Amino acid sequence: NASYRGSVKDFVHFNAKQDAEVLHKAMKGIGTDEDAILMLLSSRSNKQRQEVKAAYKKTYGKDLVSALKSELGGLFEMLIVALMTPPISYDASLLNKALKGVGTDDDVLIEILASRTCAQIKEIVKVYKKEYGGKLEKDIVGDTSGHFQKLLVILLQVNKRKKGVDEDRIEKDAEELFAAGQGKVGTDEEKLINILGNRSHEHLRLVFDAFKKLYGNDIEESIEGETTGNLENLMLAVVKCAKSVPAYFAEALYGSMRRAGTDEKTLMRIMVSRSEEDMLDIRACFKKMYGVSLYNTIQVEWTSLSLFNSTLSFICSGAMG
Repeated sequence: NASYRGSVKDFVHFNAKQDAEVLHKAMKGIGTDEDAILMLLSSRSNKQRQEVKAAYKKTYGKDLVSALKSELGGLFEMLIVALMTPPISYDASLLNKALKGVGTDDDVLIEILASRTCAQIKEIVKVYKKEYGGKLEKDIVGDTSGHFQKLLVILLQVNKRKKGVDEDRIEKDAEELFAAGQGKVGTDEEKLINILGNRSHEHLRLVFDAFKKLYGNDIEESIEGETTGNLENLMLAVVKCAKSVPAYFAEALYGSMRRAGTDEKTLMRIMVSRSEEDMLDIRACFKKMYGVSLYNTIQVEWTSLSLFNSTLSFICSGAMG
């Protein structure tokens, strides 16, 4: 499929029963053959991993994910479990952890709700309800506040989002964004939120171009000057994703490896959730933006090539399969 932009593809000579046997052997006896687990799972697509899980259950009467968890530990275990989770369930579990843990992990809420397509958000809401018994919107409202909460809730209302481009509104939206921010004393957050949350990416791109033409600066600068904290982060994420989702993730990956130490959770979350979406485009953006390859940057981060790191390298290169 020429239009497929993921790095992880279906493994050509796939045999679920055989794969289940390889994994069983890797976990049998003393010690665990982590390399065998890593090589196999990072070179299968998520759909194939689900088939291996079913074959494992049928052959050995045990849940594969539980078996893997009992053999592995630390970051590598988290990464393997993430790879074994269907993508929409993975997003739902990330949101649930972000909301149900101590405090709220705003970064996760921002990343998922700003970057996922309308169809994906609809599915996430459904799966969240099925797997956690509550409404995602209600949980978000219970855990966040103010304009930040409002924009998150608007991003969940995908049915109300205008589709396509409304030619007549482009300039008007640009003028309203200016009037709500730089154009006045104080900031009209409501107005900013309504435009950013209720328009399609295609439409917003044209609005941002018009904004730059009319006022000579990028919308990001205006937002940075007018808002702070998690609201600012969410608005910027919406703007960046409207412009280019792969560039947004390239920047987030770069940031996760540039902080003091490395933010492994962010790195893992993005690598896993984009592996079958747009990893090829993220890699290209990363190279263009930072002049180095994502693959090499991941390898440089851990000089002792850990299992975690090797798995991420495989996902990045999609070299297997």
